[in-house]
Formats: sequence, C-alpha cells, structure tokens
Amino acid sequence: MTSTSNLTQPNMPWEEQPTGNKDVIWRYSENPIIPRDLLPNSNSIFNSAVVPYQDGFAGVFRCDSRTREMAVHAGRSTDGINWQLDPNPIEWIYDNAEVPASEYAYDPRVVWLEDRYYITWCNGMHGPTIGLGYTFDFKEFHFVENALLPYNRNGVLFPRKINGKYLMLSRPSDRGHTPFGDIFISQSTNLIHWGEHRFVMAPSGGWQNTKIGAGPVPIETAEGWLLFYHGVLTSCNGYVYSFGSAILDLEKPWIVRYRTAPYLLSPQTLYECVGDVPNVVFPCATLHDVETGRIAIYYGGADTVTALAFTHLDEVLKYTKKHSEV
Repeated sequence: MTSTSNLTQPNMPWEEQPTGNKDVIWRYSENPIIPRDLLPNSNSIFNSAVVPYQDGFAGVFRCDSRTREMAVHAGRSTDGINWQLDPNPIEWIYDNAEVPASEYAYDPRVVWLEDRYYITWCNGMHGPTIGLGYTFDFKEFHFVENALLPYNRNGVLFPRKINGKYLMLSRPSDRGHTPFGDIFISQSTNLIHWGEHRFVMAPSGGWQNTKIGAGPVPIETAEGWLLFYHGVLTSCNGYVYSFGSAILDLEKPWIVRYRTAPYLLSPQTLYECVGDVPNVVFPCATLHDVETGRIAIYYGGADTVTALAFTHLDEVLKYTKKHSEV
C-alpha cells in the first residue's frame, strides 16, 4: 500500500527497528531529541510540529518559559534531529486589527496546504480555542483568525481540500484540564467561517477511556486517512496519555473505518514517565517518505521534552485494520 501523497522525504530522520523488537512503533535510541533546557529561558519544550522545508526541516515548537508562560517558537534543522530554535516567541502579524491578541499559545500543528504553511495551535482567547495562522518562510508569521469559539483544543487541518472544502479536526473542551472529549470535524470554504460540524469518534475503553484528541496532520493513503490520535486513561494516580491510530474515510473523514483497540505507544521510558506532567506521550507531527513508506513521529514526553519514534506505513495500516474496534 502506498500513499496518494506526492511527497518524498529521502533525508528524513530514520533508525531501523531494533533486533528482536516486534512493536509496530519503536523509539529513537537517542531520545529525547530536544531537552527541556535547549533555550536559555525554557522550562520545557514539547508537543511541537515539524515539516520538510527547503533542504531540511522547519517547525513550530511549544516552549514553556521559566515564568511558566506558554508560547510557540520557530525552529530549523538540517537533519530533523538537531534543532536550532528561535529564543524569542513568534510575533504574529495581525492582518485584522480587530482580532484579539493571543493570551497564550501551545501544542501547535503545521501543514503545507496549497501555497503556504498553515499553523494551528491552542490559542488563548477568553479560554482555549484554535488559532489559525500561516507562514511562507518560518520567519514572518501572519495571524488569520481564531477558527472556533472557546473552548477547544487539538485543531488539526487536513492537507488538502475534500469535496471543495477545508476540513479541521478538533476536540471541544472546557476551561480547565478537560475530563472529557470527543473528536469532531468542522468544514470551511475560506478558512475563516467554520460549520457543518460532524462527530468523528468518542473515548472508548482502557487507554482511551476519558478523552481523545487528534495528533499529527492525517496522512492520505489508498485505504483512507491515517490519523494518529492520543487517548487518556484516568488511573488511580492521574491521567495517562498514550496514542493509537484510526483510518478515516477519504471522502467523508468523519466516518471511522478502523480504529486500534490496543495503543501503539504508551509512556514507559523515563523521559515519558517523569517530568512536569508524568506519564504522557503526545504526538503532534509526522514525516512520511512515500518511496519507502517510512514514518517518523514527533511526540512530547511527560510535557517536558520532545522525542521521536518510527514506523512503516504498510505495517501501521495492517495493524490498525487487524486490531480494530469501531
């Protein structure tokens, strides 16, 4: 099975599966790739988005400062592993003076859509909502609008129009550490006005019994849209964030064709279990090479550091279908 995308990423990060490892997804042996203190004033750097750019890679990174303010910073890399981040947060250019300034920003996603890179993130506007902006060069960033009313998180754009409309996944929530959450799709003809909301899926049992949220930008395949998503278990010791995968219908992606009953990755290493928020793996970005089927997954560990994992498209599709409960 091959992706219908025309992107190739021969220079993307990759490490072969360790001998004897039978998991569908395996961790990079040198994790975490971004420590919490990469910047002079950073408390933590995690839940960040990466895309191919020119001869290397660029991205938007969640950096919580030592005053514990949440902001997003631009970054560049030649190999997708070693990163140089702008020490200053992104300063958005507001094309519409009536758009309220951002109160905080966290958990970005980035997607190449038509002719530019669009960024979505959890934006502070009287509570968390989905901010939408764009850049051409990862130097100058334009704020478009807040896509949805508070309260909402995990806004993820699809990488192309579907039936003439832009589509965005999100997870309606509340003001606080949301103890619930389903994934929905919203549709737009202009990236400003969003409607035609459709339910996608809700929490189920076990590792995803409390809330779920879309992760990286969906990957288009002949089987459907491959979506990695996080799920939260409420344990006797608090929340545990793992992630799994689903395959959504190509033309009506609010229809879930397959969905993993077991998780694909759960917090098990020190950098995933120990940090500001223990027991978290939180995927926000993928790189995918259509020639080899390789996928690199960027994820946050314990809300503190950024880590990397790998899989093959064919294998994750096969696993998702074989172990599906819809």
